[in-house]
Amino acid sequence: MKNDIKSAFNGRIRRSIGAAAIAAGFMLAAGTAASPVLAADYTMAIAHLLPEDMNNEVQPALIHFKSLVESGTNGAVEVQIFGGGQLGSEVETGKQSQDGKLLQSTVISSGAMSSFYKNYQAVTAPFLFPNFQVAHAFFDGEWFANFMKGSIQEARLRYLGTFDDGGGFVAFTTNKRLIRTADDIKGLKIRVEENPSHVAVMRALGASATPLPWGEVITALSTGLADGQFNAPGVSKFFKLWEVNQYTTLSRHVYNSQSWLVSEDWFQTLPEEHRKVIIQAARESIELAHGMSALQAIDGWNESCKMFKECYILPAAEREKMAAIARPAWKEWIVKDFGLEEKLIDDLFSEVARVTAEVDKANQNYAQ
Repeated sequence: MKNDIKSAFNGRIRRSIGAAAIAAGFMLAAGTAASPVLAADYTMAIAHLLPEDMNNEVQPALIHFKSLVESGTNGAVEVQIFGGGQLGSEVETGKQSQDGKLLQSTVISSGAMSSFYKNYQAVTAPFLFPNFQVAHAFFDGEWFANFMKGSIQEARLRYLGTFDDGGGFVAFTTNKRLIRTADDIKGLKIRVEENPSHVAVMRALGASATPLPWGEVITALSTGLADGQFNAPGVSKFFKLWEVNQYTTLSRHVYNSQSWLVSEDWFQTLPEEHRKVIIQAARESIELAHGMSALQAIDGWNESCKMFKECYILPAAEREKMAAIARPAWKEWIVKDFGLEEKLIDDLFSEVARVTAEVDKANQNYAQ
């Protein structure tokens, strides 16, 4: 793996002109001017799986982060971005980031995150958030920041922020029928990520859960091995899932997330002023990413409604009915089978309820 990373680093140098041009654009947009290139005292290499283009939320946010960190530390910290899975799988880059020697940071999805910090599986709860506002307020809030400190203790990985994986909220795509109610899910063979939480939710709703890696999904949908799947609407657009499925329903039953992590051991080698710059830059970049991710989700859904035979947005009342079925079964699974403490799950639900009420109250200021 060491040699792979070194090769990727060398390849990255050959592509640095284009990346530098993009970064310069972000710096100008942020109101900063490019400073002369100086030899860096520290290198922060960041890995992620998404393409190195502007059609996702992670790469643009990391480019903005790079400009803020390098200008904010006067070039003392150099940020290198390795997208497209150049440095390996999420678990591989997570392990490489733990010691912080060749790779200092990574962005990984909820399934991989749970392998480093078991409690993170709690965030896969079904129908957890009613809307983007609540999801963002929760992930960017004090309760979740304290919750994620557990990843330092368990894996020596410090949490920097949450990206909305592909747009956050998911939509079903199916072949046999359009999903309008919980009864429409019963009997369907639904492909899920290789995540036991998603299996538990689908089984609770009466579907047959088929865990498959993404590389097998299109074949499974086209051959009938699976009747449908769920992912962010942007995924439907990017992979043209209307070519293998006829119907799509925006159910919002899962909120997919990606965690941005940095090696705690490496982070603590930095002077305090550099640590502050990194945290501030990360938080600002996450805020920008929220907007980009939501835009991709909206665009993906609009395109889906043009291309699928039928599209449908699940009403709040029907989502509540599904939640009443799925949540108790999921809670029983995560406490009895997965082994999380019931108090943690209750605290999670209480915090989401508190944030929801707080957001609703704030919104009322604009109605008076």
